[in-house]
Amino acid sequence: MARAAFRPTASISDVIDFSRNHFELFGLPARFRLDGPVLDAAYRRLQSDVHPDRHAHADDAVRRIAAQSSARVNEAYRALKDPVRRAQYLLQLHGVDAGAGAQLPVEFLEQQLERREAAAAAVAAGDDRALTALVAEVRADTRAREERLADQLDGARAYADSRDRVRELMFLVKLAADLDAMLVTLEDR
Repeated sequence: MARAAFRPTASISDVIDFSRNHFELFGLPARFRLDGPVLDAAYRRLQSDVHPDRHAHADDAVRRIAAQSSARVNEAYRALKDPVRRAQYLLQLHGVDAGAGAQLPVEFLEQQLERREAAAAAVAAGDDRALTALVAEVRADTRAREERLADQLDGARAYADSRDRVRELMFLVKLAADLDAMLVTLEDR
């Protein structure tokens, strides 16, 4: 494993190198598949070095750098922790805009429309089992697409060709969140 991009020193300005990308910041390889616990541990170590509370008694300049460093670490962590944001960030690192020119296949869109209609019917019927099954189906589809995307990004390094897969993943994550909200509403009845 690569060393994390921080050095515990007496000076906060030596802790964060703002020119590093998110992966480098945590000492991780720039790839879609990440070891979550390794990312979490690197985040905790780095955040403990830069957290503003640790520098509360320092001068204004050091406190300002600590706040900026902490914000940078949090931003990088959120981007890498979330599969969609991580994929978008990887594409960005390779000069590909995840939103530009991406078109979702009609079959994919039709399937998601059918899922939304089935969810609405389940809510109308008060059928929490059907809605729970639909949520599980969408989550399984999401995981399968994440695996295919990982193969494209990490294996084939087909960044431009991955744009549509990233958009599909974004769509499915949003659908799963919407279905979860419907399920909560149904359970609250």
